[in-house]
Amino acid sequence: MEKRTDKNSYTILFAIGMVIIVGSLLAFSAAGLKERIDENKRIEKQLNILYAMGVNENEGRSMSFVSKDIVAVEFSKYITKQLVIQGDNVTEDTNAYLIDIKKEQSSAKDKSYKRQLPLFIGEKDGKTFYIVPIRGKGLWDAIWAYVAMDTNMVVQGVFFDHKGETAGLGSNINQRFFMDDFTGEHLLDASGKFKGITISKSNADPKNIDKTDNEVDAIAGSTITGDGVSAMLKSELKLYLPYFKNLKK
Repeated sequence: MEKRTDKNSYTILFAIGMVIIVGSLLAFSAAGLKERIDENKRIEKQLNILYAMGVNENEGRSMSFVSKDIVAVEFSKYITKQLVIQGDNVTEDTNAYLIDIKKEQSSAKDKSYKRQLPLFIGEKDGKTFYIVPIRGKGLWDAIWAYVAMDTNMVVQGVFFDHKGETAGLGSNINQRFFMDDFTGEHLLDASGKFKGITISKSNADPKNIDKTDNEVDAIAGSTITGDGVSAMLKSELKLYLPYFKNLKK
């Protein structure tokens, strides 16, 4: 006599039951962890914004963020305004740092959509910093950055990171020897035209003394990642050009 457990219908029902149980458990776990996940995202973004404007605990060649325990206090201390630029409109929004850049890039594929561009204004040591988050594509996956500038779009500091670039090569975009080179680099040329910054293998300025050549020395063995960084800086930062031009009026 055939056992009920030997029937195909039993196997199918058992599989469906397990899918429902496991799915329910995962959904419950995700709902329970959502608050913690959102909090971690907030902390990470605030750490990156502060790092770009020079609020960090760097010593020598080491790279170190401010402590997570004090990041909220430091963010409130140094970031004086959070703005959202959308077309010709510029509004203050205390949750601007929560804007999903990836989703905004995707939505902007529809030409009728006016992309939301977050911008953070910080004050430190008597200087004003304009920090923007940007996102691009590296060799294997996403790359992103936070770029701090002055009113002339001269870079005051950056923080780069990646999702899956090659270890020891493209992954080094988040190392200080690369990031520090950007400080002082001009995004505009002498005539005020936006040029961006090119990660160049043929850069004739390996010590990065010339800050007006719109170039930074490439990381050996990471050509495609470098090209991705160049493209990200040019395409994303150019979107903020109208805002900086209005600052001059």
